[in-house]
Amino acid sequence: MSAPLRLGIAGLGTVGIGVVKIIQNHADLLAARCGRAVTITAVCARDRHKNRDADLSDYAWEESAVDLARRDDVDVFVELIGGDEGIAKDATEAALDSGKDVVTANKAMLAVHGQALAERAEAQDRLIRFEAAVAGGIPVIKTMTESLAGNALTRVMGVMNGTCNYILTRMQSAGLPYETVFEEARQLGYLEADPTLDVGGIDASHKLAILAAIAFGTRVAFDAVEIEGIERVSIDDINRAADMGYRIKLLGVAQMTARGLEQRMSPCLVPCDSPLGQLEGGTNMVVIEGDAVGQIVLRGAGAGEGPTASAVLSDIVDIARGIRLPVFGQPAAALQTPHPARTAVPAAYYLRLELADKPGALAKVATVLGDAGISIDRMRQYGHAAGSAPVLIVTHKTTPEAIDHAIAALPRTGVITGDPVELRIEEV
Repeated sequence: MSAPLRLGIAGLGTVGIGVVKIIQNHADLLAARCGRAVTITAVCARDRHKNRDADLSDYAWEESAVDLARRDDVDVFVELIGGDEGIAKDATEAALDSGKDVVTANKAMLAVHGQALAERAEAQDRLIRFEAAVAGGIPVIKTMTESLAGNALTRVMGVMNGTCNYILTRMQSAGLPYETVFEEARQLGYLEADPTLDVGGIDASHKLAILAAIAFGTRVAFDAVEIEGIERVSIDDINRAADMGYRIKLLGVAQMTARGLEQRMSPCLVPCDSPLGQLEGGTNMVVIEGDAVGQIVLRGAGAGEGPTASAVLSDIVDIARGIRLPVFGQPAAALQTPHPARTAVPAAYYLRLELADKPGALAKVATVLGDAGISIDRMRQYGHAAGSAPVLIVTHKTTPEAIDHAIAALPRTGVITGDPVELRIEEV
């Protein structure tokens, strides 16, 4: 049997301890599958004395992640600290410069610095593996870089933030407003320290940008993702979308068109009976479309100790087996800088308007939509309250430009109270 693969693990939070437990509990299984033992040499974290529900006594302790990354008795540096700057990035660079491969779950670091880190790694014949950075336990990175390598991928989309999916499905199932469920998620520990990373769509957009780079052979372009979070989705929107046969999801979509690379993360309506429409709780789902394979759907736990640690171990096992691929599936130097493009693909839209109780109000709305070239597929009007009435409209397919024009013109009619809400209806 070959020499053991020696790990240095930086970060002993939920995922880091999960990795330690798998290696301790499945040492014989890993050795049999890898043809060599997988061992831990040293670890580090901010608090050495914290009770972590795992025996770490056999491992050396480093106070600095950078020092851990430079140890001569570490073959693979496992970065589970998080954050796009600071110690996680410094230690990753130190590991690469010290001749070590890197396994990370850090989507923010890869979304912001992925190209530079990939070039640095490949120039030194080192690896960066990051299955755990996108969609937790779902093997989407391996699927795209290996299993679908014979396909020209045409579209990648999915629900990639379990916290947002929990909030939206909990609102619907319990009939609770956004603010109540947001606080519930906070109490349960589902939210990041900065909640806007979750509900603002930033965390999911990091993941989308990584998937787009792999799918289309481009440099990671997180700055070009159009991002809208779920903060303005109301319980009324959820209930009324359900009345029309839809559910609301924070959906990421990336596709390459003749105009350039489209990347958007926003609340969308999807059919209730679609795979995405049936997705509940904190589960993630990624849908990949290729010219040969058609459409495939990957579904599973998007976070948590076991699922995310499982993804980290999948990368460690590949390295132990000697599997070596470019960071993003193609040599970093060959990746093209994408031209960002706002989506122009026509779609149906959901519109929610509060109409003043005035004669001819609905006719004025219809005129604005008609002037923008938008035709109405379905419309429902709900009961009057305090001089206004909510009206729900589902349009036929139209362009984002036409919708923008109509939304800008509607307040000038004098019959709209409050801000109109528009949500794209995505075909899945």
